[in-house]
Amino acid sequence: MIKVNTTEVLKKYNLKKTAPRVAIISILANNDNPISENDIKEEMGDMYDRVTFYRSVQTLIEVGLIHRIVADNITMYAYNHSEENINIPELNHVHFFCKKCHSMICLEEVKVRDYKMPKDYIIEDCEVLIKGVCKNCKK
Repeated sequence: MIKVNTTEVLKKYNLKKTAPRVAIISILANNDNPISENDIKEEMGDMYDRVTFYRSVQTLIEVGLIHRIVADNITMYAYNHSEENINIPELNHVHFFCKKCHSMICLEEVKVRDYKMPKDYIIEDCEVLIKGVCKNCKK
Protein backbone atom coordinates (compact mmCIF):
# COMPACT_ATOMS: atom_id res chain seq x y z
CA MET A 1 0.00 0.00 0.00
CA ILE A 2 1.30 3.43 -0.97
CA LYS A 3 1.34 6.03 1.82
CA VAL A 4 -0.70 8.99 0.56
CA ASN A 5 0.11 12.53 1.65
CA THR A 6 -3.40 13.97 1.58
CA THR A 7 -2.19 17.56 1.95
CA GLU A 8 -0.04 17.24 -1.18
CA VAL A 9 -2.76 15.40 -3.10
CA LEU A 10 -5.34 18.09 -2.36
CA LYS A 11 -2.82 20.80 -3.22
CA LYS A 12 -2.04 19.17 -6.61
CA TYR A 13 -5.73 19.22 -7.46
CA ASN A 14 -6.22 22.77 -6.15
CA LEU A 15 -8.70 21.62 -3.55
CA LYS A 16 -9.19 23.18 -0.15
CA LYS A 17 -7.94 20.98 2.68
CA THR A 18 -10.91 20.04 4.83
CA ALA A 19 -11.07 17.41 7.55
CA PRO A 20 -13.75 15.34 5.72
CA ARG A 21 -11.76 15.33 2.46
CA VAL A 22 -8.59 14.32 4.27
CA ALA A 23 -10.46 11.56 6.11
CA ILE A 24 -12.18 10.21 2.98
CA ILE A 25 -8.95 10.16 0.95
CA SER A 26 -7.01 8.54 3.81
CA ILE A 27 -9.64 5.89 4.43
CA LEU A 28 -9.99 4.97 0.75
CA ALA A 29 -6.25 5.07 0.06
CA ASN A 30 -5.66 2.62 2.91
CA ASN A 31 -8.09 0.05 1.51
CA ASP A 32 -7.11 -2.25 -1.33
CA ASN A 33 -10.71 -2.64 -2.50
CA PRO A 34 -13.68 -0.30 -2.81
CA ILE A 35 -15.65 0.20 0.40
CA SER A 36 -19.18 1.33 1.19
CA GLU A 37 -20.35 4.61 2.66
CA ASN A 38 -21.15 2.76 5.88
CA ASP A 39 -17.56 1.53 6.13
CA ILE A 40 -16.29 5.07 5.57
CA LYS A 41 -18.83 6.44 8.06
CA GLU A 42 -17.66 3.96 10.68
CA GLU A 43 -14.01 4.96 10.21
CA MET A 44 -14.83 8.70 10.22
CA GLY A 45 -16.68 8.40 13.52
CA ASP A 46 -18.06 11.68 14.90
CA MET A 47 -16.59 13.60 11.96
CA TYR A 48 -19.15 12.01 9.60
CA ASP A 49 -21.94 14.27 8.37
CA ARG A 50 -24.02 12.92 5.48
CA VAL A 51 -24.37 16.18 3.52
CA THR A 52 -20.69 17.05 3.91
CA PHE A 53 -19.77 13.49 2.98
CA TYR A 54 -21.71 13.64 -0.29
CA ARG A 55 -20.38 17.07 -1.19
CA SER A 56 -16.81 15.98 -0.47
CA VAL A 57 -17.20 12.72 -2.37
CA GLN A 58 -18.69 14.51 -5.39
CA THR A 59 -15.78 16.97 -5.49
CA LEU A 60 -13.23 14.15 -5.21
CA ILE A 61 -14.99 12.21 -8.00
CA GLU A 62 -15.10 15.26 -10.27
CA VAL A 63 -11.32 15.74 -10.10
CA GLY A 64 -10.67 12.02 -10.48
CA LEU A 65 -9.21 11.26 -7.05
CA ILE A 66 -11.83 8.65 -6.22
CA HIS A 67 -14.46 6.74 -8.13
CA ARG A 68 -17.90 5.37 -7.35
CA ILE A 69 -19.06 1.87 -8.26
CA VAL A 70 -22.67 0.73 -7.94
CA ALA A 71 -23.77 -2.92 -7.94
CA ASP A 72 -27.04 -4.42 -6.74
CA ASN A 73 -28.00 -1.12 -5.07
CA ILE A 74 -24.72 -1.08 -3.13
CA THR A 75 -22.58 2.01 -3.67
CA MET A 76 -18.87 1.72 -3.03
CA TYR A 77 -15.97 4.10 -3.36
CA ALA A 78 -12.32 3.57 -4.26
CA TYR A 79 -9.22 5.73 -4.29
CA ASN A 80 -7.62 6.10 -7.70
CA HIS A 81 -4.06 4.99 -7.11
CA SER A 82 -1.66 6.33 -9.71
CA GLU A 83 2.03 6.99 -9.85
CA GLU A 84 2.62 9.85 -7.43
CA ASN A 85 -0.99 11.03 -7.90
CA ILE A 86 -0.05 13.33 -10.75
CA ASN A 87 -2.78 14.18 -13.27
CA ILE A 88 -6.01 12.25 -13.64
CA PRO A 89 -5.48 8.64 -12.54
CA GLU A 90 -6.21 5.62 -14.70
CA LEU A 91 -9.92 4.88 -14.46
CA ASN A 92 -10.10 2.55 -17.44
CA HIS A 93 -10.46 -0.74 -15.57
CA VAL A 94 -13.07 -3.38 -14.80
CA HIS A 95 -14.80 -3.92 -11.44
CA PHE A 96 -15.77 -7.32 -10.06
CA PHE A 97 -18.72 -7.74 -7.66
CA CYS A 98 -18.98 -10.97 -5.67
CA LYS A 99 -22.59 -12.07 -5.43
CA LYS A 100 -21.87 -14.13 -2.30
CA CYS A 101 -19.89 -11.81 -0.02
CA HIS A 102 -20.83 -8.52 -1.77
CA SER A 103 -17.22 -7.43 -2.03
CA MET A 104 -16.14 -5.15 -4.85
CA ILE A 105 -12.72 -5.47 -6.42
CA CYS A 106 -10.97 -3.10 -8.83
CA LEU A 107 -9.35 -5.25 -11.48
CA GLU A 108 -6.85 -2.67 -12.66
CA GLU A 109 -5.05 -5.23 -14.81
CA VAL A 110 -8.28 -5.83 -16.81
CA LYS A 111 -8.81 -2.84 -19.06
CA VAL A 112 -12.12 -1.68 -20.49
CA ARG A 113 -12.12 -2.39 -24.19
CA ASP A 114 -12.50 0.28 -26.85
CA TYR A 115 -16.14 0.29 -27.91
CA LYS A 116 -17.00 1.27 -31.46
CA MET A 117 -19.92 3.66 -31.15
CA PRO A 118 -22.44 4.60 -33.82
CA LYS A 119 -21.84 7.88 -35.61
CA ASP A 120 -22.56 10.99 -33.52
CA TYR A 121 -22.22 9.17 -30.18
CA ILE A 122 -19.47 10.34 -27.86
CA ILE A 123 -18.32 8.22 -24.92
CA GLU A 124 -17.62 10.33 -21.84
CA ASP A 125 -17.58 7.57 -19.22
CA CYS A 126 -17.57 3.79 -19.38
CA GLU A 127 -18.10 1.51 -16.41
CA VAL A 128 -17.75 -2.24 -16.72
CA LEU A 129 -19.00 -4.39 -13.86
CA ILE A 130 -18.58 -8.14 -13.86
CA LYS A 131 -20.60 -10.16 -11.33
CA GLY A 132 -19.75 -13.61 -10.08
CA VAL A 133 -18.04 -15.40 -7.21
CA CYS A 134 -14.68 -14.11 -5.91
CA LYS A 135 -11.66 -16.33 -5.27
CA ASN A 136 -12.28 -16.30 -1.49
CA CYS A 137 -15.90 -17.46 -1.79
CA LYS A 138 -15.00 -20.07 -4.40
CA LYS A 139 -12.85 -21.95 -1.86
